[in-house]
Amino acid sequence: MQRRRFILAATGTLAAPAIGRAQETLRSAGTSYRLVTLARDLEQPWSIAFLPDGRLLVTERPGRLRLFADGRLQRAPVGGLPRIYARGQGGLLDVCLHPDFARNRVLYLSYSAEGSGGAATVLARAEFRDNSLRGLRPIFEALPRTSGGLHFGSRIAFDRAGLMYVTTGERYQMQRAQDLGDLGGKVIRLRDDGSVPPDNPFVGRAGARPEIFSYGHRNPQGLALHPGTGRLWEAEHGPRGGDELNILKAGANYGWPRATHGIDYSGAVISPNKSLPGMEDPVRVWVPSISPSGLCFYTGDRFPAWKGSAFMGALSNFALFRVELEGERYVGEERLLVDRLPYIRDVRQGPDGLLYVVTHSDDGGLYRIEPA
Repeated sequence: MQRRRFILAATGTLAAPAIGRAQETLRSAGTSYRLVTLARDLEQPWSIAFLPDGRLLVTERPGRLRLFADGRLQRAPVGGLPRIYARGQGGLLDVCLHPDFARNRVLYLSYSAEGSGGAATVLARAEFRDNSLRGLRPIFEALPRTSGGLHFGSRIAFDRAGLMYVTTGERYQMQRAQDLGDLGGKVIRLRDDGSVPPDNPFVGRAGARPEIFSYGHRNPQGLALHPGTGRLWEAEHGPRGGDELNILKAGANYGWPRATHGIDYSGAVISPNKSLPGMEDPVRVWVPSISPSGLCFYTGDRFPAWKGSAFMGALSNFALFRVELEGERYVGEERLLVDRLPYIRDVRQGPDGLLYVVTHSDDGGLYRIEPA
């Protein structure tokens, strides 16, 4: 049942369950909060990004980029999007602003696109002007393309040096994650124009793609910069069990499928190894699966008790997870909004110090979490 619930959530064929009262006071460790509905007429929203002027961009998996402004969702979608392969888990996925967006108006989109041999995760760069994308051009593609509609990834994040990281899924072909000549099941590191930094870990290595930063990933759908250390953290879906929260290291192998805490959906053993020498162990593993999606670290002052925590959606748990950390050490976790919101696909901290989430269903919504 858990596997069926996850696939339905990913393809968007399941309607949202009833949502509780928006102004109800909810309790968490050390704080009280409430959930405020901002918009309810989104179709399978996948990601959100805050513009400097306070407006919000929201991606919808079927292939639309929407604008939330002046307290309401704008009816007309943003223009200038590319042709998008919106099948299965594929579609329009992440949106991320350039670190210098206020000056250059550049943003990035990740999406699935079709070509010779099938579909692949693509990263594109464009300028956002007059509520439209201008000069959009693809700057990366997770080759080789393959048929099917599963495991595209994909999140985008920048580090403090202005380098860009993109996660790619292994397209439900697990051995791709261990192949350094294949861009599936990897975390990719690029300059902001899509070129390869010369200090990437596999530059100059025969048979390896120079774009790769780390490998051995299954289906990473969370990526965020740790506010204290500046290191990238990543969350990924395991199979039946074995979801992971990882700290990314240059050139590191994160094990999939040679080491995993999960089993196949049929119940078959994928690997007898939960850990192997030379491979990175997760900060946290979930068995059974929670299907983590979206990832952010809370740094605001509106929820003092949550400061320093990591937040992620849990698609198959109908919950928002708060992971307590001491530095980079896992301490514990708390489940928020249990059974109140379906399929939380993304969670972000807003410039106002509040948390915002989107729910991935055909009648998906945009919500704000604020102190009660």
